[in-house]
Amino acid sequence: MDLNDTPPLGLRETKKRETRQLISDHATRLFIERGFEHTTIAEIADAARVAKKTVTNYFPRKEDLALDHQDEFAAALAATVTARGAGETPLSALRHAFLAAVAAQDPVAGFAGEAFTRMIADSPTLTACLRGLHDRREEALAAALAGATGTPPDDVSPRTAAALLGGVHRVLFARIQELTLSGHANPEIAEVLAREAPRAFDLLTPALAEYGRRA
Repeated sequence: MDLNDTPPLGLRETKKRETRQLISDHATRLFIERGFEHTTIAEIADAARVAKKTVTNYFPRKEDLALDHQDEFAAALAATVTARGAGETPLSALRHAFLAAVAAQDPVAGFAGEAFTRMIADSPTLTACLRGLHDRREEALAAALAGATGTPPDDVSPRTAAALLGGVHRVLFARIQELTLSGHANPEIAEVLAREAPRAFDLLTPALAEYGRRA
């Protein structure tokens, strides 16, 4: 066996992942059918045939059941900047990563389908949670930019750059949601964003064309 191969999951870990996915699937179905605000943890537990405590063990907050890729979303921009190649700037790395996500119609980028997107839009709780995730993503990006440029985390430059780059991503995410709620299918939305996203990133070029270029 190759020592670099990932060992297979044990039975216990496999069962935990299956249970988590089962709970998440039933929660999403109920949220879409009834609305997030009108669905209780007890109803989700009944649908998944588990104890209410089991639900909260896997998902401490009700919002976690609806938005179960929060950590991935919040860390994505920072991870892209950290992994950028030699000679590449944060702006170019994030631009390429976003266009790749559009081409893949990545749900984390916003391609979640009309039912799921409407569920979020109709819920004040989830809408506020999504705003908080954008804030977390921008804060993580600022920290990554500070590390990339050798500046203190509280320096104005990485925080400003993160606000600009995060702002473009907020606008494009909202654009995907807008088109989804208007009834457009994901392939159509991807075609629109493939045209519009470069224009949005181009607006940042005068300010960030050379910022953070990796030697």
